[in-house]
Amino acid sequence: MTRLATANLDRLDARVSTPAFDRAAVSAGIVHFGVGGFHRAHQAVTLDDLMNRGQALDWGIVGVGVMPGDRRMQEALASQDHLYTLVVKHPDGHYEPRVIGSIIDYRYAPDDPEAVIELMADPAIRIVSLTVTEGGYNFHPVTGEFDLDNPDVRHDLAEPATSRTSFGLITEALARRRQRGLAPFTVMSCDNIQGNGEVAHRMFTAFARARDAELAAWIEAEVPFPNSMVDRITPVTTGEDIEELASRFGVEDAWPVVCEPFTQWVLEDRFVAGRPAFEEVGVQVVEDVEPYELMKLRLLNASHQALCYFGYLAGYRYAHEASADPLFVDFLLGYMTHEATPTLAPLPGVDLDAYRRTLIERFANPEVKDTLARLCAESSDRIPKWLLPVIREQLARGGELHRAAAVVASWARYAEGVDEAGEPIEVVDRLKDELMSLAGRQHDVPTAFIDNRELFGDLADEERFREAYLWALESLHRDGARATLEALIEREDS
Repeated sequence: MTRLATANLDRLDARVSTPAFDRAAVSAGIVHFGVGGFHRAHQAVTLDDLMNRGQALDWGIVGVGVMPGDRRMQEALASQDHLYTLVVKHPDGHYEPRVIGSIIDYRYAPDDPEAVIELMADPAIRIVSLTVTEGGYNFHPVTGEFDLDNPDVRHDLAEPATSRTSFGLITEALARRRQRGLAPFTVMSCDNIQGNGEVAHRMFTAFARARDAELAAWIEAEVPFPNSMVDRITPVTTGEDIEELASRFGVEDAWPVVCEPFTQWVLEDRFVAGRPAFEEVGVQVVEDVEPYELMKLRLLNASHQALCYFGYLAGYRYAHEASADPLFVDFLLGYMTHEATPTLAPLPGVDLDAYRRTLIERFANPEVKDTLARLCAESSDRIPKWLLPVIREQLARGGELHRAAAVVASWARYAEGVDEAGEPIEVVDRLKDELMSLAGRQHDVPTAFIDNRELFGDLADEERFREAYLWALESLHRDGARATLEALIEREDS
């Protein structure tokens, strides 16, 4: 067994790829907030690809954590010189392990917020990037407005030098660069949010405006927030993954990352102080990201939601199990083809039929072992952004929506907190208590869940949606998940 560390790289199993560059020659150019599995399977790998070509050595990544749970990541990475192993799991059972070396440091902001701010105030830092999940942008799920009542936000407005949030830390760093006559950095969101750069722009300028109108105006004028679309299925690392890396390849890694072979990154080319040559390692650098992100959000992300609640209620626990079931495949393809695809603009050069089939193949990869529980988590941040826009557009155009309405009903049924076998469901959501309370009332008041205007707006007032939703919810209660899907598909075929 070989512990992962710089000094031990030449002792690793020959099947494990290691950095082909001198990490001592890498300097910081990017500060990244939210160093979780996805960032380490996606953006950090792209930088590592460039560095292995002898490029981008001045674009090393310094990770930053602001949440209590980020302490563990800091400790894990620090214990192994900020190296980690990426394990690409192919459907045929072939594992492709690779040590990633593009992250050169990690700061836990609560330990020393001043140091994190000064790090970003250094002109060497030209990009500050984010994968903080949908909930990390602190906006209202219906209005989209920045929440100035957040206690940590109020603290950061009053005490910028000891900021607790990414908004406070990044804005204070920009303020210091402005005061010192330095150019700003680019703020690059890599989260699964439609118009992620625009959302980041609105949230950060709203925070800055609450702090200093002149600073906000400078950020509006000088700081780019490029949009991006990112895609790679990256399940949460499990103890089994850690043990498997050790047993198969002899690598002792405190926190490896596992992912599928597929990866995609579409990035708007809008940067104020340069950027790495991303396009040389497969990134699609474009003028307009929106058509690509809508394709991904409404086909891949929303299909994950279509799969996870029905699948969990029916007794499946992994995405690949449900995706190997012809009933679920028919339902997913029906949703994608007849409800999501009609809401998409033409995509030159993209075969949407092939893309839909590829998604099913990716979901069915048995090696990835993506849990349905992970896909069911934080639904209140996901459903309003990925699925409800499809329903609203189909309502406007008079299109089909009964499958999407059934997905909402399956979420409401899941939120009751017990599956069809009577086993408890651990609902993971920032609005858990509220959602479970509403779901608990829906046997008596069937619209209780969708009457929540904070999440659904006025959708409950739309007769076509309400009828489709109530039919699906009643069927789930009466007949269960499989019978409901069968009835939906029978309706499609009739």
